[in-house]
Amino acid sequence: MKGIIFTEFISIVESQFGLDVSQQMLDHAKDSGIYTAIGSYDHRQLIKLIMSLSHITKISAAQLQQTYGRLVFPSLLQAIPIPDLESDNTFSFIKKVEQHIHIEVKKLYPDATPPTFIFSNQTQSTMTMDYHSARCMGYVCMGLLEGCADYFNQSLTISMQVINSSQSHVRFSIILAGD
Repeated sequence: MKGIIFTEFISIVESQFGLDVSQQMLDHAKDSGIYTAIGSYDHRQLIKLIMSLSHITKISAAQLQQTYGRLVFPSLLQAIPIPDLESDNTFSFIKKVEQHIHIEVKKLYPDATPPTFIFSNQTQSTMTMDYHSARCMGYVCMGLLEGCADYFNQSLTISMQVINSSQSHVRFSIILAGD
C-alpha cells in the first residue's frame, strides 16, 4: 500500500483527535509512525493502526475507516493528475477512478495494487458497483464515495452489501439524491 495512505491517516488522526491520541495509537500498535508518501508498506500495518485507534477512542473500526475515506478524498484528489475534472460529477468520477486513475497509479507505481471496481445497473441517478480488494477496506471505499459526493456537492444514499466473509468483495448500491 502506498505511503500516502499512511501519512494522510496519521495526519487525519492528529487533526481529528490530537497529537496525544495519535501518539497513543502509535504506541499501542507498536508503530514508529515513520512513513513516506512515496514508500510502500504492508496494508496490515494500517489495519493495526485503525484497530489501535478504535481501542483508544471506542469508535468502531468500520466508522473510523469510513470517516478516514471521506476526509482523505481531497488529498488523494490533489495527488493524482486527473484530466477534465471540472466536467465530472460523482458517478462519472467514480468510473474515471477505475478506467483512468487506477491505470495511471499502476504506471507511476508498478508495485501498486489498487482495488478493482466493476459497474452494473447504472442510470443517471443509480449505480451498482462491486469493490474487489485483497485489503478488504470496503468502509474506506464507502468513505471515499462520500468524499467524492461532497467534492461535487451531491448527496448520495449508499448501501453496502458484503459479498464474502473476508470482505474482499463488497457491493455498493449508490443513489444520487439530487444535483
